[in-house]
Amino acid sequence: MLQTLRKVISTGTVTEDWHQAVVPDRFRGELTVKPEICNICTKCIDICPVGALSLVDNKLNINHRACIFCARCVEMCDKGALVHSQNYLLAELYGAEPKVLGGKLRKKIRNILGRSLAIRHVDGGSCNACDWEMVALGNPIYDLQQYGIDFVASPRHADMLMVTGTVTRNLTQALKMTYEAVPDPKLVMAVGSCAASGQTFGKSYAVRGGADAIVPVDIYVPGCPPRPQALIYGLLLALDRV
Repeated sequence: MLQTLRKVISTGTVTEDWHQAVVPDRFRGELTVKPEICNICTKCIDICPVGALSLVDNKLNINHRACIFCARCVEMCDKGALVHSQNYLLAELYGAEPKVLGGKLRKKIRNILGRSLAIRHVDGGSCNACDWEMVALGNPIYDLQQYGIDFVASPRHADMLMVTGTVTRNLTQALKMTYEAVPDPKLVMAVGSCAASGQTFGKSYAVRGGADAIVPVDIYVPGCPPRPQALIYGLLLALDRV
C-alpha cells in the first residue's frame, strides 16, 4: 500500500486537457479542398475506395462520415488541391443547424440528461480499432469520468448507445435488442467511418450498413479510427458542454 501511494505521489497528475493535446505531424485529420486550384479532374473521386468524394453543383464534396483518411486522393492530386489538416473535431449532431446545436436534441439533452451520461458500447462488427480508442478514454490521461461520463455494463442503465463497426447481418438483432433495452429518452452515437456511413466494406450479403440503417443516430464521430479527443468532443457536444 505504501509503495502504491509513493508511486501515485511521485507520478503526479497525468490527466491532460482533451483539447490541448499535441497532434502528431503524421496525423491525418479533416480533408480539405482548395477550390482555387482544383480543376475538377475527378481522379480523386475515382480512386476513393469508400466513395467519400463526389461532385455537387460542379464542386468537390467531401463526406467525412465515409472517409477512412487513407490519403489516396491526396497522393493522386497532382495539383495539391487536397490536403489533410490536423483537425479532428469532426463530430456532428444529426439535424443540427450551422453553428447551433439541433433544437429538439439540445432541449432533450438538457432536460433529461443534465450533466451526466451513462454509455453502453455495442460492437456491430468492427475491426476493433475504434474499440481500442474507446478503451483509452478510461485511462488516467483522458479520464472520461471527470466529465460525469462513464460506461455501464447493462443497456438498462444507459442513456446512450455508442456503436462501432459496420453493422453485420449476424449482429443486427443484437443491436436492435440492445437499443430497445435502453430506457427512453436515449441517444445513439455512431463511432468511426464504418458505423457513421456503412460504406467501408461496400455492399455484401453479410453487411447491413451503418448504424443508422438499423437504429436512429443522433451523433456521428468520423474517423478511422477517431482519436480519443475526437470521441470526448462528440460526447461533450452531445451534452452541450463544448
